[in-house]
Amino acid sequence: MASLDRVKVLVLGDSGVGKSSLVHLLCQNQVLGNPSWTVGCSVDVRVHDYKEGTPEEKTYYIELWDVGGSVGSASSVKSTRAVFYNSVNGIILVHDLTNKKSSQNLHRWSREALNRDLVLTGVLVTNGDYDQEQFADNHIPLLVIGTKLDQIHETRRHEVLTRTAFLAEDFNAEEINLDCTNPRYLAAGSSNAVKLSRFFDKVIEKRYFLRDSNQIPGFSDRKRFGGGTLKSLHYD
Repeated sequence: MASLDRVKVLVLGDSGVGKSSLVHLLCQNQVLGNPSWTVGCSVDVRVHDYKEGTPEEKTYYIELWDVGGSVGSASSVKSTRAVFYNSVNGIILVHDLTNKKSSQNLHRWSREALNRDLVLTGVLVTNGDYDQEQFADNHIPLLVIGTKLDQIHETRRHEVLTRTAFLAEDFNAEEINLDCTNPRYLAAGSSNAVKLSRFFDKVIEKRYFLRDSNQIPGFSDRKRFGGGTLKSLHYD
């Protein structure tokens, strides 16, 4: 198993949205009992069968890099985080469905990871939305995941999910909404599980089967961890 090919997927979003709980659920298929704040970056690994059930099926490692911090951090903190952004093959953007600000900040997280932190002119428009065209030329597969679905009252659920659907459209990405304390949201055969598998297949396909590698430009392929904290890397 140690010789499996692998891809690197960033997991980005504001502190407290449930990134660590999500990663634990994705990799261990278990609820994380006592989540803690991530300092630097925590890495866990999911085993994924590319094109499962077809003659092209092959097993890969999906490295999920849970990057800690706040999108409003000082430039020195952003510079430290940047060392985790090299050679990225996909990005999962995580927001808290009960916190509209965490949803809005996904545009800033994606721009930071895609090395577009300086591209500000024409991005923010008067109603607070972002220009979708800024992501039109992005070739890194994106997936938007909303957490804490269980905390939204039934009377507000349609309103909230309609808003987040537009958010996913901004990124030209599929969306998954779930409760990280309930594994049934990612049960085999569910629509969420299908979306997740389709996203990972796309990441692998762009990394290994397309001539254009589509990794984030502007960063060396050399592994760098200086200035950050790499907490864990599990290959079970």
